[in-house]
Amino acid sequence: MRAALRHTVIPLLFALVVTVIMTWPLTPNITHAGRLDSDDGRFAIWNVAWVARTLVVDPQGLYDANIFYPRRNTLAFSEANIGAGILAMPAYWLSGGNPYLAHNVVEILSFVLSLVGTFALVRHLTGNMWAGFVSGVAFAFCGYTFSHTAHIQLLLSGGLPFSLLAMHRFIERETMGRAVVLGLVVAAQALACGYYGIFSALALTPGMVFYAFTRGGWRRWRYWVGAAFAGLLAIAIVVPFFLPYLELKDATGFGRSIDDADRWSAVWSSYLASPAWVHSWLVRRLPPWGEVLYPGTIALAMGVAGVLIAWRARRPASTRDHAVFYGALAGLMAWVSFGPKAGLYAIFFDYVPVFTWISSPSRFGVMVALALAVLAGFAVARVLERVRHPALVGTLLIGLTMGDLFVAPLFLVQTAPVAQAYEALKARPIAPVAEFPFFSLRREFGRHTYYMLGSTSHWRPLINGYSDFIPPEFRKMVTPLARFPNPESFAVLKQLGVRYVVFHTLMYSPTDRALLEQQVARYRDYLAPVFTGDPTWLYEIVAWPPQGY
Repeated sequence: MRAALRHTVIPLLFALVVTVIMTWPLTPNITHAGRLDSDDGRFAIWNVAWVARTLVVDPQGLYDANIFYPRRNTLAFSEANIGAGILAMPAYWLSGGNPYLAHNVVEILSFVLSLVGTFALVRHLTGNMWAGFVSGVAFAFCGYTFSHTAHIQLLLSGGLPFSLLAMHRFIERETMGRAVVLGLVVAAQALACGYYGIFSALALTPGMVFYAFTRGGWRRWRYWVGAAFAGLLAIAIVVPFFLPYLELKDATGFGRSIDDADRWSAVWSSYLASPAWVHSWLVRRLPPWGEVLYPGTIALAMGVAGVLIAWRARRPASTRDHAVFYGALAGLMAWVSFGPKAGLYAIFFDYVPVFTWISSPSRFGVMVALALAVLAGFAVARVLERVRHPALVGTLLIGLTMGDLFVAPLFLVQTAPVAQAYEALKARPIAPVAEFPFFSLRREFGRHTYYMLGSTSHWRPLINGYSDFIPPEFRKMVTPLARFPNPESFAVLKQLGVRYVVFHTLMYSPTDRALLEQQVARYRDYLAPVFTGDPTWLYEIVAWPPQGY
């Protein structure tokens, strides 16, 4: 009981308390706020809610999300966020379908899992609880993480340290049970974030080979059988969820070119960019950086020291190979993050098929932060071995690490009440919906996420949509629909079988709204008002005007 308290309950409570502090004021606003200022933020809230809902009511229709109607497989147009949806299910259903609570609970859990996973990994490698806490804070709240609060899948990095922990446990004892755990953890990380699933595979594959030789596992057939089984198990779990992406690629040729990767590669200033308050003086002096990859001063200094300490330990068999592995992991992942022009990424792109799905090599920088956090644990453990009051010094190091990475208060936008037009739509028979204004410029496509987020209150199929992949038929119809209602736009809606139209009048300029009112009046025999009591109007198409009307 005491061991369970020390190894499980205390780390979880510590992680939760630190997360509340570091993400303030997310917790007191958990039911009614989010990154509504961002297209990606609105998309993430809709995405998590869709998965949490549909896994219960229609699991077979999971990938047929309610956007870009009548397109199928639309969830595969971007990261599916299966892992986030699963984590969100209790909050979503117990709250009666609150999409903000569902998303924000997952956001908080993402920090908790990253901290606890890194804590467990470092405690396992060093035997020191305080070192685990310092490393956990360093990785969970690194600048990279805070720069992606609008991307829920990129927050779910907890599977990275947990997969490394599972690897070390298997290496120490090659049982089938530990092989199963390794495969399950890798699969869970892949379902939480496809990028991080690839990162796990790239770290674990050479790691298993490296430790096989340093720890003698290469002599035992059970080592290789267990490692192969873990890999096959992870693949077997992930493949069914990946098939829709293969179908999309076969049907459309959707993928990433090496030029796309070059655009989103890290530059040297990326590794000095940080959102933390204490680093703001430096950020103002940097050239453009793109991705935020500075791991933090504590993590960087302790990480470098950790390499030397682990290498020079009196028991080299137990720590020297860790110094080599995690030092090499940090260096190689940093190299890959610089993209095609640095060379290594281009080799992977040519010979590893999944790299054609990666558009942002800079995201490999998260593995640099993790490797440095692990190495920092060795330095912290050594410091605490040599002081009279390790608990006091450990607490001080935790506080310094938190202060080094502190960005609060997080930027949040309060939600507005659900439009009464949506409540009216929810009471009507299910049929396709079109929402206006229909943003037709490519730079404005992301504004369709307002309608996607609104659809979480009724879940009717939308012809609107936004994702990483924009269907060609959507691009073709945006221009005529931008002028709705008129003959051309009615023809498009008729072809799509649209029954309801929603107008967000506050999104129109005064001139465009006056024109809209004139056109709606002109087509009053075809557009029947259902609700027009607030700035959001709902109409039903009751007939189709004759051609050219």
